[in-house]
Amino acid sequence: MKSNPSKENTLKKLVKVEEVEGEGLIGLMGQRITLFCANYIYRGILSGVNDTCVLLDEAQVVYETGPFNQKEWKDAQPLGGSWYVERGAIESFGLTKSDLVP
Repeated sequence: MKSNPSKENTLKKLVKVEEVEGEGLIGLMGQRITLFCANYIYRGILSGVNDTCVLLDEAQVVYETGPFNQKEWKDAQPLGGSWYVERGAIESFGLTKSDLVP
């Protein structure tokens, strides 16, 4: 099968980069968030972010979620105050379940 030489030399290029303040973890500072990590699910009030870790106050580890349409986690255990989580272990994060309910 012959390849098209003009397609081989085509490059898609990003020409505009826009820096947006207050996105990602920084935008969630001060809020109760949930971190889905490589091995565990953590939740707490996001009180610190740096290049290597995040700091959760009132931290909990979620052992069993239960249905996501229910307000509370089925089994969330307190970790005894503040807890650091490595950013490299975080797969996704956001506001979920009781994070969204006042």
